[in-house]
Amino acid sequence: MPILETARLILRPFRADDVDLMAELMANPDFMRFSLGVYSREQTTAFVEKVINWQRDGLPSQFALVTRSSGTLVGYCGFFNQVVDEIGEIEIGYRLHPARWNQGLATEAATAVRNHAFRDLGLPRVISLIHPDNIASRRLAEKIGLTHEKETVFRGFPTSVFAISRGVWSANYGV
Repeated sequence: MPILETARLILRPFRADDVDLMAELMANPDFMRFSLGVYSREQTTAFVEKVINWQRDGLPSQFALVTRSSGTLVGYCGFFNQVVDEIGEIEIGYRLHPARWNQGLATEAATAVRNHAFRDLGLPRVISLIHPDNIASRRLAEKIGLTHEKETVFRGFPTSVFAISRGVWSANYGV
C-alpha cells in the first residue's frame, strides 16, 4: 500500500501499534458521530486488524492520517468495500479527531484519496455514504467533486449517496 502525502498530512498504511491512539479516537462520541456508536478497545483492535488484512491482501483500504507537523495520528481516510442497493461500490470514508475539525484536513485527505482512486487504482467510480444530517460530510463530498446521486437505506439508516466517476474526475481534476 502506498504512502500518500499532502501539504499537512501523511496518509500511511495502518500498523498494529496504531491501536492505542485509534482506541482513544474511536471511544470519542464526536469522532464516532453518524456511525453505529463508540467502539471498545476490542472493537478498535478488530477494526485495525481488518484494515491491515485488507492492506496485506492488496485491497483498497483505509489510510492512517498523520500530521506532518507533529507526527500524530488524527484519524483515517480511505476506502471501504460496500454493497449499496445490491451493487458493489468503493466508498471513500473518513473520520478526523474533533480537535482538527474545520481546518481543511479532511478535505485535504479525501482529495488525495479520490485522486489515488482514479490515478493509481484506475477505479471507475467512488461514492460516499452520508447520513442526511451530516452536513459537514456532505460539504466535504461536494468540495472534492462528488454529487448527490440518491437517497437510500444503508444498514438500517437513511443514507445519501454521493458519487463521482472516473470520467468526471478526469475532465475536472485529472492529470
